[in-house]
Amino acid sequence: MAAAARRLMTSLDDVAKAAGVSAATVSRALSGRGNVSKATRAKILAVAAELDYVASSAASSLASGRMRNLGVIMPELHRWFFNTVLTGISAEATRTGYDVTLYNVTADPEVRQEIFGAFLRRRRVDAVIVVALELSDWEERELARLGIPVVIIGGSSGTLPGVSIDDAAVTELATAHLLELGHEVLGFIGGAEQFDADYKVPSQRRAGFDRALRARDISSDPSLIGEADFTIPGGFHAARQLLGTPGTGMTGLVAASDEMAIGAILAARELGIRVPEDLSVVGVDGHELGALFELTTVDQHAQNQGATAAKLILATVESEDTYPKSLDRSFDLLVRRSTARVPREPSA
Repeated sequence: MAAAARRLMTSLDDVAKAAGVSAATVSRALSGRGNVSKATRAKILAVAAELDYVASSAASSLASGRMRNLGVIMPELHRWFFNTVLTGISAEATRTGYDVTLYNVTADPEVRQEIFGAFLRRRRVDAVIVVALELSDWEERELARLGIPVVIIGGSSGTLPGVSIDDAAVTELATAHLLELGHEVLGFIGGAEQFDADYKVPSQRRAGFDRALRARDISSDPSLIGEADFTIPGGFHAARQLLGTPGTGMTGLVAASDEMAIGAILAARELGIRVPEDLSVVGVDGHELGALFELTTVDQHAQNQGATAAKLILATVESEDTYPKSLDRSFDLLVRRSTARVPREPSA
């Protein structure tokens, strides 16, 4: 209670007086903006810590015209991709001295209308990041009416910039890896139709699989195509059905997410199919569980996508410049033990 009371009573002027500098110098030192020597900034930070001073966000917003608050809109909270992207956003926002306000958009159109039509205006955010959510024309207009920078992760629109990867190219790379190892009969586990709403990620990842096969004059076998929900249990059940079909000759399996690939590995184990001796499995994401299962994957650097979007948009806020441009992010093939060359038939 004593510390809390002192924090409420300590003002910027108190810090300035104790440090022997002006209030303007204290403001510049604590915000990290402006010309303040390292020695002076260190002294001010030490005095502020000793006095248990916490800057008032209300006072800061009056002085700068900013709330130092970043709005993040996303449709999911419990899935790996969204959590990982949010971690990157939050880390960069914290580093820059911004708070994060999270808006969870459900499938309910009334909830979407309330968030885009009212919530964002009430909380007064300085910028908005939209994560893997395809916006309607009305939603884009509402965001434009805010007059603040907006960036989309996982796609882009006709009017708003985005930070994204090429979802067809990632599965094309994963599939090409198996083809280069000599696998010609490949299965694929992708997303079911209901997951294709925003930016068509499942269909794009299926397109990359097909494109890699066509480049080698190989046709995909419809009987070796499974659908799931981007989860480990979903991948397990889809792979169990594919792998339980006798006589397919399948030696390689591409999954459109690492979680589905991990489910496939578990299904193979249950059926007595060895990975990679009997079946090579590759996924897409860069999920942290991939290393535990020795999964070969295409890492899409999800946390870096979040950090990059936050860095771009907060730099735009601070510079009062134009909106950031769209940016395609890189991805990398991480080869682990779940893939191997097709064993050669013993010579007669």
